Amino acid sequence: MMKPVEDAFLIIDVQYDFMPGGALAVAHGDEVVPVINRLARAFSHVVLTQDWHPRSHVSFAANHAGRKPFEITTLPYGEQVLWPVHCVQDTEGAALHRDLHVPHARLVIRKGYHEHVDSYSAFLKADRTTPTGLAGCLRDVGAKRIWIAGLATDYCVAWSALDARAAGFEVNVIEDACRAIDLNGSLDKAWKEMSVAGIARVRAEDIQAKETA
Repeated sequence: MMKPVEDAFLIIDVQYDFMPGGALAVAHGDEVVPVINRLARAFSHVVLTQDWHPRSHVSFAANHAGRKPFEITTLPYGEQVLWPVHCVQDTEGAALHRDLHVPHARLVIRKGYHEHVDSYSAFLKADRTTPTGLAGCLRDVGAKRIWIAGLATDYCVAWSALDARAAGFEVNVIEDACRAIDLNGSLDKAWKEMSVAGIARVRAEDIQAKETA
């Protein structure tokens, strides 16, 4: 059974560099793919995001002399984790997983393509002022509830969820359709922030049970 048109499914960064063995591997990241494929069939509105960095991107530790991956620095827009080089434009690592099967997805939002500003959220860049346009697109198709899955729970998923909530949408994060990096307690912090914001923490089986009830 399809969910109402007021529901949209947002799939975050299911790309090879976030898979086991990738440049910025998320433990068990590949396990989300079959779960997402099953869930996506219940939604008419499906949106994908894709990390899409130039090799010179400001968030890469390699572009800061003497700095190492996972160190913290301060950029003009605020605190920034310095990441390993990942999801470089037009590379295999930036490609969506070949087993991700959502042919009816209507939109792909590419993030982090500006050299001087990072972008975790599907809604706002890390400067917290520049929109991607996704909120307007979702409103235009009548979406009111957003269901989110993908990688990684504590970064791009959480930032997208919080921004979707701030934009006025009802938001649900599907816990078992996500995996986390969990850097220095970032996963627990992200769940606490999402809970305070009124974001629901759900499981895929709960959604599927409701759909078949």
